[in-house]
Amino acid sequence: MLTQFAGVVLAAAEEHHEELAPLIAPPFVIGGIMLAALLLLMFVCVSFMNMGNRHAAVETTDDPHRQHTNKHPHGDGSASSNH
Repeated sequence: MLTQFAGVVLAAAEEHHEELAPLIAPPFVIGGIMLAALLLLMFVCVSFMNMGNRHAAVETTDDPHRQHTNKHPHGDGSASSNH
């Protein structure tokens, strides 16, 4: 039965042959352009990586009006002790 199914699939594939859509450039050119675009985006991200280090960290205060207060200890003593 498996060989009959394979024969039917092969016959159907031979009958209906679709022509591929034309590309605007060869595949390696399209891949090179995509690689260059992603490298450009990576360079932009890396250039902004140290933006958080420009100023000294400001000590946070416990704001009861926040939707989700940080009550998870991170080992730096900044978590509130209310449980």
